[in-house]
Amino acid sequence: MIVGRVTDDGVPLVELEIGGTSWTAVIDTGFNGDLQLPFALGPSVKARYRGMVSSLLADGHAIEEESYSVELPFDGRLVEAAATFGPDTEILIGTRLMREHRLEVDFLRRTVLIERSLAGL
Repeated sequence: MIVGRVTDDGVPLVELEIGGTSWTAVIDTGFNGDLQLPFALGPSVKARYRGMVSSLLADGHAIEEESYSVELPFDGRLVEAAATFGPDTEILIGTRLMREHRLEVDFLRRTVLIERSLAGL
């Protein structure tokens, strides 16, 4: 189980431990991929080039990006995921990474809960 919080601006956040450092990650329910990571995390997640992918952004335009297979701890397990990298220090968690989990965002209580679904066990 991963517990997080909702910011004053309504952004759901969780903390991930990657490469011995705690990183704040944004839960992005409009992103149907796995992850977007900062370039600096490439070595920590054993990034391996997969190829180019096309992504449709919220404003409607498509971009081409390099995709990588990565390994990172998520909800107590080491998982393999598809990631793109960018210059930001922000981590985005997409819905595909949570496909075996239940996501609960309580905006009133300002809490976030990600827990493995019984169907995903």
